[in-house]
Amino acid sequence: MSETRDILPAETAGTEITRFNALKHGVLSRYTVLPWEDADEYAALVASLAAEHRPSGPTEEHLVEELAGILWRKRRLRLAEAAAHQHGLEDATEPYRGTVKAALVHLDGGKQIERVVDAIRVTQEETAEESSDLDKDEGMTAKAVAILDAGKPKAYGQAVAALRADTREWWEDMLSHDPEDFDEDEDPFTADSKGLRRFIEKELRPWYVQRRKELENRPLIRAQAFGQSLDPDKLSRLARYETHLDRKLERTLTMLLRLQDLRRVADGQ
Repeated sequence: MSETRDILPAETAGTEITRFNALKHGVLSRYTVLPWEDADEYAALVASLAAEHRPSGPTEEHLVEELAGILWRKRRLRLAEAAAHQHGLEDATEPYRGTVKAALVHLDGGKQIERVVDAIRVTQEETAEESSDLDKDEGMTAKAVAILDAGKPKAYGQAVAALRADTREWWEDMLSHDPEDFDEDEDPFTADSKGLRRFIEKELRPWYVQRRKELENRPLIRAQAFGQSLDPDKLSRLARYETHLDRKLERTLTMLLRLQDLRRVADGQ
């Protein structure tokens, strides 16, 4: 009960606590808080309203209960709105939604590399680090191309060694593919200078272009994901319900204040 006393003015604490207790165990209050909600928060709300309006008699207490229930439902409505956004955002991050492609459609989106969830979570500093890492990767590939261009003996082995480790793994993976995995108009990659150069031109350099495009345009991808998370139909239904609650709040408060004015006139105050 000490928490309730902190909410109420000291000079009216005893009377207001009595009113608060009556409201706390009222007909409506006991059914307002859902099992997973915080009953103490609701109790604090009821206590604050009881302190503000000082209801006298069961009718005024009922109206204060109504006010508490309306405000509590408006709070619940905010949670529902946030949950709707979260659900929509989860859906927008799924690869099949093509969020990145949609965000970069004016730039010829290309084949998506970026995970939408990464674009949402990363900081500017992390994006700068990834961009710097991409520069180093491209630099190592350029060195490999220069070795191939020189055409010296053992150029192929030296060029492969010049590639970054994960790029070498990608190249080795391409070499391990069964010839039947390729389309009819595609030739399998060969473990020689010609095959490596074709891999660099056909696979690696387009990957660099797409990756840099996505890193530079992460704000667009993020904005697209957040935009897709909005469900206008669901938000419209929530907005209509909130309008209903606002009107109910206004009517209830008007009735309570009018009733109290009439009581003061009757009491000669």
